[in-house]
Amino acid sequence: MGRGYRYFEKIEKHAGLLGIGIAIMVSLGGLAEITPLFMRAHAIAPDANVRPYDPLRLAGKDIYVREGCYLCHTQMIRALRAETQRYGHYSVGEESVYDRPHQWGSKRTGPDLARVGGKYSDQWQRLHLQDPRAVVAESNMPAYPWLESEAIDADDIMARMRTLRRLGDPYTDEEIAAAPQALAGKTHMDALIAYLQGLGVAPPVAPATAGGAP
Repeated sequence: MGRGYRYFEKIEKHAGLLGIGIAIMVSLGGLAEITPLFMRAHAIAPDANVRPYDPLRLAGKDIYVREGCYLCHTQMIRALRAETQRYGHYSVGEESVYDRPHQWGSKRTGPDLARVGGKYSDQWQRLHLQDPRAVVAESNMPAYPWLESEAIDADDIMARMRTLRRLGDPYTDEEIAAAPQALAGKTHMDALIAYLQGLGVAPPVAPATAGGAP
């Protein structure tokens, strides 16, 4: 029996050493797979048509996340004919550069929202959020009537814009200073509708013709 085998036998017979060895190998393998993807993700640059969220849409995105909308709706159209025919052009990374966190996801209790902007009027969106079954009889989506009475905290949005600027979003001092005026008199309902109405309206590539039911 060779000396090398005795070393392996020692590791095999000691659970602690075996666990440490497995952890090291899994870590090395994970780094080998994740590091290139991480570097590639940070190399993605925004398309000229993609801009950071304005104050109202930024507030709406936070409400979208807070209310758990991402648990039932994706914002990721896969490059499959069935999806592009129904929702529009497939999603690309450049569209989500300013999303922290991105809303791609994989769970679809409701339809994908990546290209929902402009598909319905503001009034339709308002009625849908207040009482989903008033406009879609078979909907199982919960209602969000309280959003209509909740005011937006402009100071909070300004602080978020400053933080996002540190992370790379190109907000100017003038844009941040103008946030209170842009948010004056706006409710959480207004903000969420503005966020939805901006989704997919300026994709980096021309969207395919959408068809089918929502």
